[in-house]
Amino acid sequence: MITPQDIKKQSLSWWKELLLSITTGESFFPKEISRIGKITAKDILLKLTEYKASIAELQKGASLWGYTVEMTEKSFEKIGIQNIPTCIQIPSLEIYLHITRKRNELDIFIRNWQLITNEMPQLIEWSQRNPLRLISHDTWRDTIKVCKYFTEHPRPHLYIRELPIEVHTKYIEENKDLLKSLLDELLPASTITLNEKTFEKRYGLKCAEPLIRIRFLDSTLAPSFCWTDVSLPLPDFQRLNCACKYVFIMENKMNFLTLPLQPDSIAVWSGGGFNISFLKEIPWMTHVQNYYWGDLDAQGLQILNQFRSYYPSAIALMMDWETFHTYRHLVKEGTPALLQTLPQLTLEEYDLYRFLQENNFRLEQEQIPNEDSIKKIKQTVV
Repeated sequence: MITPQDIKKQSLSWWKELLLSITTGESFFPKEISRIGKITAKDILLKLTEYKASIAELQKGASLWGYTVEMTEKSFEKIGIQNIPTCIQIPSLEIYLHITRKRNELDIFIRNWQLITNEMPQLIEWSQRNPLRLISHDTWRDTIKVCKYFTEHPRPHLYIRELPIEVHTKYIEENKDLLKSLLDELLPASTITLNEKTFEKRYGLKCAEPLIRIRFLDSTLAPSFCWTDVSLPLPDFQRLNCACKYVFIMENKMNFLTLPLQPDSIAVWSGGGFNISFLKEIPWMTHVQNYYWGDLDAQGLQILNQFRSYYPSAIALMMDWETFHTYRHLVKEGTPALLQTLPQLTLEEYDLYRFLQENNFRLEQEQIPNEDSIKKIKQTVV
């Protein structure tokens, strides 16, 4: 048989539907719960004590919470006519709020709904699709200020902190997910970079670009005789158009710093690991020979595969079976990784990848003696 807690659970399941009815002005109450559990003569006859206790609990809940228990006479063959509950009725919003303890949340919803309909009716349909966001997010006055600014000044080309909006300095950074949903609703598609996930780039804001560090291994390539180690914002690196022939991409910073001088060469460090993605679509890098040297583990070969998806002719340095066997005594436990399909690897590299992944092995590139790595690099570079 249904219990007061079952009634509360069912009432809570109507919460979103109730909020929507407020936005449309539709009548929502009274509401009925007709599925209260099948009651048989056996239930009453053999479990009379439990049955009476269940009825008493249901009636007690009715007196405390205000719902109505409708009782109906039903004739049973062995025990005759009995009064059994057939329907629970919640007659009004007040009773519903008493049962669910949702009064405070409803007040927040109504306040924010009225604010949106008065200040930014363009968001009415969005609010009806996302009614719970009007409760979980309760700084809508500031949110509307931000939305109004972007509708009046799409793609402002300013840093977030420069935007002339009267909200606290971190407000936009702290609410990017919500604002993304709202701005996608409000702004013309022509003002949104739809395939861009970064908030700033999606809506035409300036952002702090990653820095790409460069060592000019050939001093004649440096823009100034004293600038042999520089860091450039990514857009400037994209425009560098360096006259080098060889580019060495290092996963480890210390390996980057200790690379030997090399004619026609530069070394690049984009932050290590999967920050290799920063080097995607660098026009001038398509005309040079790229070398990648990373850790000899599953992740390192995944990164090599990723880098080759940008520059298919990239050559791996010391990421082969020979290196693994030579420095087998330096191998340590790695970080577990799921097996992936890596189409940019050679068959030999993929066999090595599977071996490293299955055994969770790692040979960190900085473990290889520096004189050995310098010798190998000089042998490899053509």
